[in-house]
Order: sequence, then C-alpha cells, then structure tokens
Amino acid sequence: MIEKKWIDLYLEILRTQRGYSPHTISNYQRQLQATKNTLWPNAETDWKNLLPAEVQFLVARWHQAGAASSSISTRLSALRGFYQFLIKKKWVTINPVKAIQAPKINKRLPKQIDAETLTSFLQQIPQNNALSARDRAIMELFYSSGLRLAELVSLDIDAVPESDGLLKVTGKGDKERYIPIGTKAQDAIKIWLNYRDELIHKNLQQQALFVSKNGTRLAPRSVQERLNVWAKKCALPSHLHPHKLRHSCATHLLENSQNLRAVQELLGHASLTTTQVYTHVDFSHLAKIYDQAHPRAQQKPSKNKHEFD
Repeated sequence: MIEKKWIDLYLEILRTQRGYSPHTISNYQRQLQATKNTLWPNAETDWKNLLPAEVQFLVARWHQAGAASSSISTRLSALRGFYQFLIKKKWVTINPVKAIQAPKINKRLPKQIDAETLTSFLQQIPQNNALSARDRAIMELFYSSGLRLAELVSLDIDAVPESDGLLKVTGKGDKERYIPIGTKAQDAIKIWLNYRDELIHKNLQQQALFVSKNGTRLAPRSVQERLNVWAKKCALPSHLHPHKLRHSCATHLLENSQNLRAVQELLGHASLTTTQVYTHVDFSHLAKIYDQAHPRAQQKPSKNKHEFD
C-alpha cells in the first residue's frame, strides 16, 4: 500500500467497520492532515520513521502556538489510533505516540453567585401560586443542600423529613445519603406542599415531590428552564442553572465553616479532590483544615510530620 494513501484507508476502516460518525471521521481527517503538513510540509510522508521525540516536539509547538490542551489531546488521540491501525497492518513496527501525553487540561470552575445577591434573588420569588411556590422551593433546596439536578427531580414526597431536617437523597451509583435542609428551604417546601395537590389532580398515586402543571414528575429540562425564567424576570446579573446553585452552596459553606469533610459529605463526593474542584479554595489550604480537624492528624508522627501511610 502506498504510504500517502494510509490516512484514506484508515478513515475508510473507521467508517465501514467501526461505525464512526461522519463528524468524527471528518475531525480525525482534519487532525491527521494538519499533523502531516506540520511534519512534512514540503516532502513525502515518512510515517515509518517518525520518532517519539519528534511527536513530543510537535506537542510543544502546538502548545506554544496557543492550541488548547483539549485540542492537543484530540490530535494525539487521532494520531495514536492511526498508528495502532498501521501496526495491525504491519506497515510500521512501533507507535511513537504511545507514551506521549497532552499538557494537563485545566478544569474550569463553575461560577458561583455571592450570598447577598442570591438571598435577594430568592426573596423576590413569590409563593402565592402553585408554580412559583414550587420553583421557590426547588431553588431554596438547591442552595440549602447542594443537590445535583438528577437528585432533586428524583426526590419522592416521602423523602421529606418530618422533624429532624435530614433529607434522604439517592446520588451517583445509587448511593444513599442524608443531608440537612435549611430552615428557609423547609419553609418553602411546606408552602409548596400546600399547593402540590392542585397539580397532581386525580393522580393521587404520584410520588414525586416536584411535579409539573400536568401532575407528572418534573423533568430536568423543565427545572433548568424555570430557573432561567426567574433569573430573567428578577434581573439576576448572570445565567442561572442548578449546578451554579450547588456550587454556591458548597462555596459559601466552606468559606464560613472551613469544614471540608462536611462539605464533601453534603455534596456526595467520593474524594476530597473532587470537592476541591467545586470550590475556589486552594487545596493546600483544605489539607491544612483537614489536618487540624482529623483525630489521626493530631498524633505526633514518629519520624516526619508530613509522612503518611
């Protein structure tokens, strides 16, 4: 097979045997062609003799040119798959991309809303009809307890506590946890429950805590839309979505309590690292808080105070 046809053959395999979408194939073609033009702008291709050091240098050039880490990762993925195909065909013997990694992708932190703005916004939402009372209860609960959108819409009416203020939530991986509800959210839910029967009509078997105007369980998309309706109506100076309320809850709690472990439990995170991503606090600061709070951290180490098992 002529070397200059290798890319075309690889893309054809992706289309006919692996079922890749036209969009993905077009993207791979674009990435591989750009790589080829950079490596050999005025010469015949030499895929057989490409070295890992050359690929690493290529990554550095892309990075210096301002390419995003995600774009570089996509280019490497396309090139890595291409070489796996060439090795399978026995047209080359090594994959020079195998050990090459893209620069670390910086995770974008979701924005929060400051406490004063958020409090003022929530107070503007009336509770004198079923839909507005429901929406107020939803937003108060998001901000009070840091729920995920999927967790909120899956709540049944029997999850609402009668006295202890702890809400039973089913999170990722069907893991259950109990989280507190603030007094403002409790009051808003009580007002909503007085209206709830108006919406479920004859469907008295409906178990969902939050329902649509037709009496069915409220859909995630509907929640997102209602939040934006109120954000525009109350002139909130930013786009509003469930995760922003969740993030605001976590950030404000951590800023005021400095209790990392409590925030981790509230959000249902499996690790402290994930909690750090949801906050604006430097992880070294969070680690110090943890060291100050955890009983085992109070014990004097035998050798090195920074040594862990």
